[in-house]
Amino acid sequence: MTYCVGLMLKKGLVFMSDTRTNSGVDNISTFQKMFTWEVPGERSITLMTAGNLATTQSVISLLEERSKQPSERNPGILQMPSMFQVATLVGNLLKEVISTHAEAGQRADSAFNATIVLGGQIGDGAPCMFLIYPEGNFIEASFDTPYFQIGETKYGRPILVRAYDPEMSFEDAVKLLLVSFDSTIKANLSVSLPLDVHIYKAGSLKNGRIFRIATDDPYYESVSTGWGIALREAFGQLPDFVLPET
Repeated sequence: MTYCVGLMLKKGLVFMSDTRTNSGVDNISTFQKMFTWEVPGERSITLMTAGNLATTQSVISLLEERSKQPSERNPGILQMPSMFQVATLVGNLLKEVISTHAEAGQRADSAFNATIVLGGQIGDGAPCMFLIYPEGNFIEASFDTPYFQIGETKYGRPILVRAYDPEMSFEDAVKLLLVSFDSTIKANLSVSLPLDVHIYKAGSLKNGRIFRIATDDPYYESVSTGWGIALREAFGQLPDFVLPET
């Protein structure tokens, strides 16, 4: 499985993805799920994938190939004039790859499904982020819907709902996402470290800080331990429940 989150802030965009893939408990591997492209001064694009590994790797390979050898018939993401058109291109490629890989009918389509979070900025356009579905259609994030999750989403969502603030710093955003990922990792063995992170500053038009949080990262360990302690302390401070009289 997978867990990836893209977060919109007034300051820019923050992306975080895990790296675990599994086909059963005896076949667990580490694969990159976050990919970036840039033309400094012109654009920065980040893409995160969840779903069938063969499907997502085919999409990434096609994007890489077209970005290096674009043509009028097959333009690449580095040639698209807007993020909306990049999302359209990626959605069409995803739909095409799923259709090509599918053997027959709904059963095969489901087996090859994948979803993508795409974000970035091109030229004078504002930073934006899209959630792209297996059918190739997509929705755009806004400050009413300021983040997208793909993969194993349910365990890490509550902290995002309660603590997200569009004015928060990049540092606090990373801390928030680490708590969200820790909750997911604690609840689901198919999600795990290392975690890949990209912090994109609005208006920079180039890739920002890209780094990996390793399995033995001391800050992650302090967040994980501290969050557990804080939850227990908060639970203890809640009013006592009184059983109704029988």
